[in-house]
Amino acid sequence: MQFSPLIDQLVDALRCLPGVGPKTAQRMALHLLERDRPGAERLAETMLKAVEHVGHCEQCRNLSETPLCKLCESPQRDSSLLCIVEMPADVMAVEQTGSYRGHYFVLMGHLSPIEGVGPEQLGIGKLPARVSQGPVEEVIIATNPTVEGEATAHYIVEQLRGLPVRVSRIAHGVPLGGELEYVDGGTLVHAFSGRRSLG
Repeated sequence: MQFSPLIDQLVDALRCLPGVGPKTAQRMALHLLERDRPGAERLAETMLKAVEHVGHCEQCRNLSETPLCKLCESPQRDSSLLCIVEMPADVMAVEQTGSYRGHYFVLMGHLSPIEGVGPEQLGIGKLPARVSQGPVEEVIIATNPTVEGEATAHYIVEQLRGLPVRVSRIAHGVPLGGELEYVDGGTLVHAFSGRRSLG
């Protein structure tokens, strides 16, 4: 069904969101127009402000409204730890655990030659200088356990080789509460290869 041109444009614009197909976009558009026009205005204003004012932190490359993000500015963070993640959402996920107090370096993706994403786009060339200039003692690579994530991790290890820093990789394996019979083979291989001593 065709709506008015503006409604069609709104539906089409909402489809840029991940996981939003034509039907979901149509429901969102109609909800905003029929039941929550103040919410629609607030959404539009906030989105426009965010697009205009949110950039990247000069140090960690995370999303930030200021040249240095709050995490990089905080004196409470442990400067000896640097965690490398793929996306800003990964920073949020790690921060929500409350178990990591170091700094971050956000790649904004992973190596993907097919999509034209190389080391330059990910800022990997800045890593050796970032490690050398600060009191970084350990680099924790927390890229995703995908083929691209593993390739990115391997490339980063090669770039940091020879620097006086310990490089580690987050463990991948059986999830807490998971049962072995339901875990896929690749996850089990990672779990066995990343096992640690208990005694």
